[in-house]
Amino acid sequence: MSHNSGMPVLNDEVPDDDDFDAGRRRGEFDNVTPEDFGGSNPPGWLDRPEIERIRRQVPIPYVEIVPVRTDDLGRIVSVGSLLRVDEHGSIERTLIAGRVLFHESLREAIARNIAKDLGDIALPVLPQCLQPFTVAEFFPTPGLSEFYDPRQHSIALCYIVPIPGDCKPQDETLDVEWCDPHDARIDVFIEQMANGHGAIVRKALAWAGV
Repeated sequence: MSHNSGMPVLNDEVPDDDDFDAGRRRGEFDNVTPEDFGGSNPPGWLDRPEIERIRRQVPIPYVEIVPVRTDDLGRIVSVGSLLRVDEHGSIERTLIAGRVLFHESLREAIARNIAKDLGDIALPVLPQCLQPFTVAEFFPTPGLSEFYDPRQHSIALCYIVPIPGDCKPQDETLDVEWCDPHDARIDVFIEQMANGHGAIVRKALAWAGV
């Protein structure tokens, strides 16, 4: 794993490979294959060639989550981000995001993607209203909008979700970092998010009146 991205980490050091139990459970569907369903793909399951073909041809619905910590009055006291290794081996700061699967409700998609990245004891407070605070349209061509995803054209419904529980990085997530939105470092925190994710955080804070 390369840690030579040059991106300063605000709180803790990025964990080394040997800090993790290589055999730990990393995701809800890690041990599930289509063969477990009698040889046919279960609803929502697409193999890699098929999802890559679809990504090249049609927009993909996504949910994107800005995780927050709140005080007793529901005011945002910190904003969370994920640290991951990108395809070039550099550390990137991003948000929780993922596809909406076939026959999956938006609430189920939000809950599943949070559990995938933060673990099963994050205890997210799911939104009562499914109206997103913004919609971000990611294009695979740079410059068409402030949102860019080289893999696909995706339409992301964006939600703020309070996370009162413990976060245990899962799947491809190395670490979870939090920043006080009133701290002077929040601008650096947001600027480290590439491809428009920082703009989503700014919209989230403005929508919440922070």
